[in-house]
Amino acid sequence: MSLSRAPRRRSTSGRRALLLTAATVAGLMTLTACNDSDGGGKPSGGSGGNYVTGKGGISTVAAGERTEAPKLDGETVDGKTLDTTELKGKVVVLNVWGSWCPPCRAEAPYFAKVSQEMADAGKDVAFVGINTRDTSKQNATAFEESYGITYPSLYDPAGKLILRFPKGTLNPSAIPSTIILDKQGRIAARTLVAVNEEQLRSMIDPLLAEK
Repeated sequence: MSLSRAPRRRSTSGRRALLLTAATVAGLMTLTACNDSDGGGKPSGGSGGNYVTGKGGISTVAAGERTEAPKLDGETVDGKTLDTTELKGKVVVLNVWGSWCPPCRAEAPYFAKVSQEMADAGKDVAFVGINTRDTSKQNATAFEESYGITYPSLYDPAGKLILRFPKGTLNPSAIPSTIILDKQGRIAARTLVAVNEEQLRSMIDPLLAEK
């Protein structure tokens, strides 16, 4: 009896291994499907037009195919109020961050540097942070002070502002995310990873040059 049962046990174990392997492959395929493109600059569909993702993970939308950004308004980390629709006429840099996020800490010095230099040069650029998943404004304030962030950040602990972006557009679906709006308030570029100074300027400068 024991000899006749042994093959069945091995067969059951084999089936389980196959199922686990299939589940793993399916999971990897799902993660791959979440990418905006294959990394080679091929376009993929989005609401309001197509966008192209470059090798650096920066997605851009042609001027004639951009989608209007949602109204982002509310209380800031420092207790003031802000409405991004009032910033039309400027290129708007939206950075989604949290004080608990290591990649956010890595890119913060570049945001502080570029935002200050562009302000000093009189560039038509407005930087706005969206602080999320910080349960205390105190943590967010300490983060800004630590890295010399002088521009305002909307306080969005529950991520409600992020959900205002239409599905299928270049929405901030990761932390950190950086979204660039053109002077008409339309979504023009996005990255879902931490950026350095060169990458940040490469997203902003083409929009400043647009007429």
